[in-house]
Amino acid sequence: MTEDESHRELTDRKFYKAEQEAGFVEAQPRIKPQQQDPAYRLAFRDTDFLLREELRPVRFQLELLKPEMLLDEAEIGSTLVVYGSARIPSPEEAEVLRAEATTPERKAVVERLIAKSRYYEEARKLGFIAGRCAMVEDGQRQFVICSGGGPSIMEAANRGAAEAGAESIGLNIVLPHEQEPNGYVTPHLSFQFHYFALRKMHFLLRARAVAVFPGGFGTFDEFFELLTLIQTGKMQPIPILLFGADYWNRVINFEAIAEEGVINHADLGLFHMVETAEEAWGHITAFYDLDCD
Repeated sequence: MTEDESHRELTDRKFYKAEQEAGFVEAQPRIKPQQQDPAYRLAFRDTDFLLREELRPVRFQLELLKPEMLLDEAEIGSTLVVYGSARIPSPEEAEVLRAEATTPERKAVVERLIAKSRYYEEARKLGFIAGRCAMVEDGQRQFVICSGGGPSIMEAANRGAAEAGAESIGLNIVLPHEQEPNGYVTPHLSFQFHYFALRKMHFLLRARAVAVFPGGFGTFDEFFELLTLIQTGKMQPIPILLFGADYWNRVINFEAIAEEGVINHADLGLFHMVETAEEAWGHITAFYDLDCD
């Protein structure tokens, strides 16, 4: 086939890719004042422009598209999402945390956190069980561990998956104080978000089960949004496993909410209290009628 004939191919691309066009721009000397002014930058290469208030809808779209496309490319069909505190220490960290407590008030808080370090181990076990299962259906990986990508319970879930030789996802969020992904998240599945709303959307787009460990405002926010979506019929039911009946029944009076009439008693069946990773995994496999021990 001659060069002229190749140009007539119907399937041949007729336009340069954006990456190629950007390369042309970078290769050009910026001599004239017009070329040096920010107005002349390619819009998609102009960070200052993309950060303008008016571009918020575009940034929303980018935060929706980027993780979705990369997770599709990684052939991830579904996830097991793990919510939980960023403050509960691992058993290895407990003594360090105890030693750093200098006031009676802080010591009391630290002891309560240390008492919950067993949940770190349960999150780690759950990550290991799901990772070891390594379920594949229709060419896509199923029940891939997905956490907020941070420390504590999130780290534990990613750690367990890594110990099983499995990849796992981390959805990190930019905060005013330092926030970085834990070292167990698979690097090419480690994402950083500006918008909480888009991050929470990605938690649930592929979720086929959610494990909720003791946590604070962030965990409550994620947990109650999930309950609302299922209660209102916006999302089909999935297994929701609350780890630690003592904790949850102490901090939330679920029965009182139903007794007040603002939810139905049947809504209390949207989630199950569990204590161990094995118990949680049993609920998941029973719900989907799976054979993966």
